[in-house]
Amino acid sequence: MDILQITGSDHRSFMAIIQLLSIFCIICVPMEVMGKNGNASASSPRPSVVNVGALFTINSVIGRAAKPALEAAVDDVNSDSSILPGTKLNLITLDTNCSGFIGTMEALQLVENDVVAAIGPQSSGIAHVISHVVNELHVPLLSFGATDPTLSALQYPYFLRTTQSDYFQMFAIADLVTYYGWREVIAIFVDDDYGRNGISVLGDALAKKRCKISYKAAFTPGASNSAINDLLVGVNLMESRVYVVHVNPDSGLKIFSVAQNLGMVTKGYVWIATDWLPSLLDSIQPVDVNTMNLLQGVVALRHYTPDTDLKKRFMSRWNSLKYKNTTGPAGFNSYALFAYDSVWLAARALDAFFNDGGRVSFSDDPKLHDRNRSSLHLSSLRVFNGGQQYLQTILRMNFTGLSGQIQFDLDKNLVHPAYEVLNIGGTGMRRIGYWSNYSGLSVVAPETLYRKPYNTSTSNQQLYPAIWPGENSETPRGWVFPNNGKPLRIAVPNRVSYKDFVAEDKNPPGVRGYCIDVFEAAINLLPYPVPHTYMLYGDGKRNPVYNELVNGVAQNKYDAAVGDVTIITNRTKIVDFTQPYMESGLVVVAPVKEVKSSPWAFLKPFTVQMWCVTGAFFLFVGAVVWILEHRINHEFRGTPRQQLITICWFSFSTMFFSHRENTASTLGRMVLIIWLFVVLIINSSYTASLTSILTVQQLTSRIEGIDSLISSTEPIGVQEGSFAWNYLIDELNIAESRLVKLQNQDEYFSALKRGPKAGGVAAIVDELPYIELFLSSTNCKFRTVGQEFTKSGHFRGTPLLQSTCPPPSSNSLKMVIFKKFITNG
Repeated sequence: MDILQITGSDHRSFMAIIQLLSIFCIICVPMEVMGKNGNASASSPRPSVVNVGALFTINSVIGRAAKPALEAAVDDVNSDSSILPGTKLNLITLDTNCSGFIGTMEALQLVENDVVAAIGPQSSGIAHVISHVVNELHVPLLSFGATDPTLSALQYPYFLRTTQSDYFQMFAIADLVTYYGWREVIAIFVDDDYGRNGISVLGDALAKKRCKISYKAAFTPGASNSAINDLLVGVNLMESRVYVVHVNPDSGLKIFSVAQNLGMVTKGYVWIATDWLPSLLDSIQPVDVNTMNLLQGVVALRHYTPDTDLKKRFMSRWNSLKYKNTTGPAGFNSYALFAYDSVWLAARALDAFFNDGGRVSFSDDPKLHDRNRSSLHLSSLRVFNGGQQYLQTILRMNFTGLSGQIQFDLDKNLVHPAYEVLNIGGTGMRRIGYWSNYSGLSVVAPETLYRKPYNTSTSNQQLYPAIWPGENSETPRGWVFPNNGKPLRIAVPNRVSYKDFVAEDKNPPGVRGYCIDVFEAAINLLPYPVPHTYMLYGDGKRNPVYNELVNGVAQNKYDAAVGDVTIITNRTKIVDFTQPYMESGLVVVAPVKEVKSSPWAFLKPFTVQMWCVTGAFFLFVGAVVWILEHRINHEFRGTPRQQLITICWFSFSTMFFSHRENTASTLGRMVLIIWLFVVLIINSSYTASLTSILTVQQLTSRIEGIDSLISSTEPIGVQEGSFAWNYLIDELNIAESRLVKLQNQDEYFSALKRGPKAGGVAAIVDELPYIELFLSSTNCKFRTVGQEFTKSGHFRGTPLLQSTCPPPSSNSLKMVIFKKFITNG
């Protein structure tokens, strides 16, 4: 009843109070989204303010570029009416200070503010820890700087990388190593999650290219110059001269500063740096000449971002951004682009999230509760109820940002990973090409190649020429003989026979012979020194057993063996051989007897059958011509006796082209022409055969080859130490009692001359090079009989140099193909 009695002025006051209450209610309702009342906060489809967190090290190369980019992106989103209408982004920035512990505490503090997404961190190690926090609270983590490939694992479903994974960068480095023909690298890296996991992927990428990391040189984060100096001194003693440096940009220059003092940035060295180095150099404004002097000839990779109008407009704003750091120069690098795009990714996804009916609400996690007398206040950490839906919305985003196309593949990596290949020289960096997983190395920008068919073939790889350390335009070899390496131990058989091939020598290097000449010629063709020392194998009183020599190489008693070592199947199973440089195979050598010429030697060119056939043809041709001529040619007429004489005389006289009878018929002349041609052939064959019989010395042997030798029971000579001994017994089943060991050429000559009846041998079985050398000094008293015989796969290879007797000297060698004795030749 009192209300009905209100006057006009009172009515106006009452209406004002009602309006104030309405405004208060309107304000309080969206603010409840930020509150923590009960188990679940009130929610609204379009809150007026949404918190987004940012977690990174502000005073760092990446942080100084990311901070102004993040704040500029938030301003751009809030000023764009087409994105999140009626909702403002509130950026909460916390500093991890390059500490895993502080980063974890800051992450917990950040999620207390009910953020719908966290941007960062830049450190892969901190990202591993924080990923467990956001997984529990269902808050998507958008990292613009954590490039550790293992963060893409299924273990971290709420981790999303808005930059490129080091997985692709390491494959780019593997392609670089293969492109320049190197086979081994040394990895220098910081020993944390970022360094270890990146280098692990590099090892896998190199293995696919049949290359490898020969040594992993790790150092602790924040290592002193003296520790790095000790590390590089050890690295410099090793064989490889290709170094891959994978460290963080804030301390990476220490590596090159120490390397410069050690003389390791000179000709012959190769330095490949990951994207940390271009990020650092891009941030230094103006260019520091002293820094650039440390990096001359270094090849580095930088994230590739297309030169779009959007990117150019942002870079033109960079110097005028009002959010510059006060702790140091905010140098621009590619991480600024990734940080900027991360904010826009969160905003666009949030806008789509709201359009799909998503609500921003948080609830307590029953697994989190305060322990007795604990001041951690774990209950203040609440779960983002729409986190899973928001995460899926982010994964579906597809738009063009400053860094290029923002779209995720099935592995939650950005599509189209690409890098620029840079070569540092003078006071700047020169681009010598690009790399992408779509086309490999190329001098054409990746976005152009995306319109062409997929092609990563080796023949398609291309880069512009690079200038290497020491202002060297030639591609470095990539390795040297290690300074702390020992000379190669080369075993040489100490022969007592056939010393023309290999033998001991009193003069340096202590051995001589044809095989040594070939080896030294091959060594001299190498563009680098290979220290080696020769070690004689054998007592010098008898030829060594070559199987034992080969076993010594297989057991690492020797690094290699040089000599007349035959390539046979059993030996190839335990050691590697060079390409053959002499033709090898077993032959039989036997005594020969001289056959003296007979007075009847003129009959030997033709056999009895040949003589009979020739005579029959003479009579046959004479009869045919008589039949064709006697009716029309008076010279073929007369008494029967005269006609028979004419037939015989005409045929035999044609042999000397002196027949007096002329042929009148056409058929008779045709027969005569054919017959004269046959007579010419018979005359030529007879003359050649008779000349050979009368002028060439005839030598014969009762041993016709290996088959006749096997079927007999006579003794066979074999060179001492030769594999032929076991071959004749095991493969040809010749009784061991028939074999006689012979040491040198004198014993060869004596045994063959005496023969089996006088205690000698019927024949000798040995390798062709030795037999050729032996026969060159026997004045044709012996010769090889039968064919050279080998068992498939046992000894003969395609010879690079044909052997002659005596063997040629090394001065006659034009080219020798020689398989390397050390890993990286």
